[in-house]
Amino acid sequence: MRLHWHRRDLRLADNRGLAEPADPPVGVFVFDDEVLAHAAPPRVAFMLEALSTLRAAYREQGSELLLRRGEPTGTVPDLAEAIDADAVSWNRDYSGLAQRRDDHVAEELKDEGRLPRPFHDAVCHPPGSITTTQGEPYAVYTYYWKKWRDREKDAPRSVPELAGAEEVPELAGAEDVVEVDVAPGELPTVEELGFAEPDAAIPTASTEAARELLESFLAEDVLRYAEARDYPAEACTSRLSPHLKFGTVGIREVDAAVRERLDEVSGEERESIETFRSQLAWREFYAQVLYYNPDVVTENYREYEHDIEWENDPDLLEAWKRGETGYPIVDAGMRQLLAEAFMHNRLRMIVASFLTKDLLIDWRHGYAHFREHLVDHDTANDTGGWQWAASTGTDAQPYFRIFNPTTQGERYDPDAAYVARYVPELRDVDPGVIHGWNDLSADERETAAPGYPAPVVDHAERRERALETFERARGEGGT
Repeated sequence: MRLHWHRRDLRLADNRGLAEPADPPVGVFVFDDEVLAHAAPPRVAFMLEALSTLRAAYREQGSELLLRRGEPTGTVPDLAEAIDADAVSWNRDYSGLAQRRDDHVAEELKDEGRLPRPFHDAVCHPPGSITTTQGEPYAVYTYYWKKWRDREKDAPRSVPELAGAEEVPELAGAEDVVEVDVAPGELPTVEELGFAEPDAAIPTASTEAARELLESFLAEDVLRYAEARDYPAEACTSRLSPHLKFGTVGIREVDAAVRERLDEVSGEERESIETFRSQLAWREFYAQVLYYNPDVVTENYREYEHDIEWENDPDLLEAWKRGETGYPIVDAGMRQLLAEAFMHNRLRMIVASFLTKDLLIDWRHGYAHFREHLVDHDTANDTGGWQWAASTGTDAQPYFRIFNPTTQGERYDPDAAYVARYVPELRDVDPGVIHGWNDLSADERETAAPGYPAPVVDHAERRERALETFERARGEGGT
């Protein structure tokens, strides 16, 4: 008998660890308190719904998904012993925490004479499979993407046969061996896991929902993705990120569907689909960065000669978090985050640049806020994105390229439709006034939108301050 330990693979289809060993598995999910310590209400709610649909899928096949809460190093081997499993399979995660946890579980299993069987499932090409000619992991995305794009991809896995309910020892001694506070087959609530119900609207979490999103996106929006993806009011994105985060859909299934659509078109439409594929490659690029550099969660990837002199003004940080900076496009993005546990990708870049360059606040504060509120928070993606914006990461935005929030709003939200959607104080204000908010007098702002704040900083002034700060960090410009 084999035990399959689900983590970020909350599905049956296209699941390598679940499907590749021939013997039918018994499935288990462990609520790990160390992982939950890094979680947040939106992701816990999404995870619980995904687990509910996964459990239903197990039951449809006459099987059962076991649920436990505890420290995996003890819980997983003890459960394997209780059901007399010869092997335990799981799909790899690439954070330092996950690697340490999995290594410890594997050691415990080996000590008990059971076979640990980890698989690469969350990526098409695992870390170490795409390298430079010297065998080193890439630190520049462009070169990585060229190899990723042309490398052959595995086909999606089919749904495997599962162990029948008569083979799943729901109460046959397992709970006497494993200390649990989650009954087998019973899901805890968000509150029982120690979190408040999320204020934001959470998307439906299931393989069916992910497939519907993918099918809808590939029907039309992907054909205009290259030209429309940067315009938040267009909403021309797949919204698959939380599903890829929690594995309610497999990456091989997504890539196969995208490549099938690619073969149906030509010209600009084909280029547009390739642009979307490049976003899938970004996920895997950042996964290999995290795998080889687990400390990028807390440390700069790219070091300067001197420390960056972050100012970390707490009042400015709170204004940014609330979406009350007086820069409409920034505030719209921050309020979308609070309302939907999601933010359009262009806005993620804009608000990150504003925090790290205009406000000179350490990127780690922004990363922590995103981790608290995003339903699709992914350690690799978010550390990569934040360090890019802060000019401290791989392939980083050069320190002297600083987003002008007013120009960004004018270019990517010219009619201020996105701003109007998320900033009600500006809903009836002319777009020209919105984009010129920084240039208005106090009286003009009071007349146009009395409830909306003045800019908390002057961008032109802060840009020069940021340049001086980074030049000092580089060892330029004296002391």
